[in-house]
Amino acid sequence: MSTKERDRLKVLHEVKKRHITQKQAGAELGLSERWIRELLVRVRRRGDEGLGHGLRGRPSNRKTPEKVKRRVVELFREKKQAKLWHDYGPTLAVEELAADYGIVISRESLRKWLIEAKLWRAKRSRVEQAHVWRPRRARYGELVQWDTSEHDWLEGRGEKMYLIAMIDDATSELTARFVRHDSSEENLRQLRRYVEQHGRPVAVYTDQASLFQVTPRAIHHRDAPEEQLSQIGRALKELNIEWIAAHSPQAKGRIERSFQTAQDRLVKGLRRVGAKDLKAANAYLEQAFLPLWNQRFRCEPQLAGDAHRAVPAGMNLDSVFSFRENRTVDADYTVRWEGVTYRVKREHIAAGMRGARVQLERRLDGSRWLRWRRQVVVLEACERRPAVRDQHPRQARATLVRSAEEKARARQRMLDGRRRLAEAYAQLRNRPIWQATKDSPLSAGGLR
Repeated sequence: MSTKERDRLKVLHEVKKRHITQKQAGAELGLSERWIRELLVRVRRRGDEGLGHGLRGRPSNRKTPEKVKRRVVELFREKKQAKLWHDYGPTLAVEELAADYGIVISRESLRKWLIEAKLWRAKRSRVEQAHVWRPRRARYGELVQWDTSEHDWLEGRGEKMYLIAMIDDATSELTARFVRHDSSEENLRQLRRYVEQHGRPVAVYTDQASLFQVTPRAIHHRDAPEEQLSQIGRALKELNIEWIAAHSPQAKGRIERSFQTAQDRLVKGLRRVGAKDLKAANAYLEQAFLPLWNQRFRCEPQLAGDAHRAVPAGMNLDSVFSFRENRTVDADYTVRWEGVTYRVKREHIAAGMRGARVQLERRLDGSRWLRWRRQVVVLEACERRPAVRDQHPRQARATLVRSAEEKARARQRMLDGRRRLAEAYAQLRNRPIWQATKDSPLSAGGLR
């Protein structure tokens, strides 16, 4: 059973307990009420396995033949390389294929094929309305807004700090922590802390910072996957947490307004207790400010129940909340990462590993791991050999110091050499006409 099906099963159990209605469950899962009732009947008859689709593992009867798909993609690529269809979109290309080659397919099918083959880039749909007020989510854990605030929290008494906060959209329950850097590592730590305390939310709402999305690599890059994600985006996908990007600060106004309150009340509280470092600031935040916030500003959700989901059994959170990069194993079963050489232990070496493309993990505890096929093994750092230095010190060269008379004689020799060169050049026959005219004793009128 997949993680998505487990999440569906949790919502169906909430319906059976009468915590939510079938209509609300359909809205949360994106299904109709009729299908929710059908799933409930299947679970009642067949148990948890009833959520699996009956056609799982079988190709669709309406699927376009793979031969036609390959022909269409290769034809489009040839036309594009020949500068014939280089500015064609899927709509016009479908019409040309039907008229000239007798291939009738839908525009959406061609668009998906071209995106899969890196021949077309999906475009964003235009926003019809901006900054539209929306109601809160109905259940606790459906949506969590996540952002970082940069402010002079200690008012010059100590180091610079950042506040990473996560606020529930339905209840305004706040979770936050001070850090020294607004980096991917600190945000991963905050996300793990939230998951361990509350569980996996259904979705998170953030800005479009580079922490959550990356610039796509070129299609010819060997490490360019079909879906290019940042380190945080990959962790969210493995946890089956939906990522929603805000297109403006007003879109995630709940977290922005909480920062305005914190920049007023939290700063005054830190001043009152005399906090001067990160440890004291986090102690006041966790022991005083957050309990006070959740007591005063937290509101009850519209629907009972908790939408947070437990971490699936067998999921290694240390591996999920890590940094991953692709590397190639050298002939001596070593890999290089961040200027350090790591080796695979002898008992973990397997056939085919040499020269293979593997994935390295740098976990939050600092350990390095290697992922290859179904194996996950720990790496050891190789000791650096000390550089051999020359035992015989080099003698400094003596600097020749010339007197003023010697410098004057050398300058005179240089001027004499330039004069002799100019005289020799003047005796040459083929000279530029402008120089011959300039040196001639005749006037300009005499040359006529």
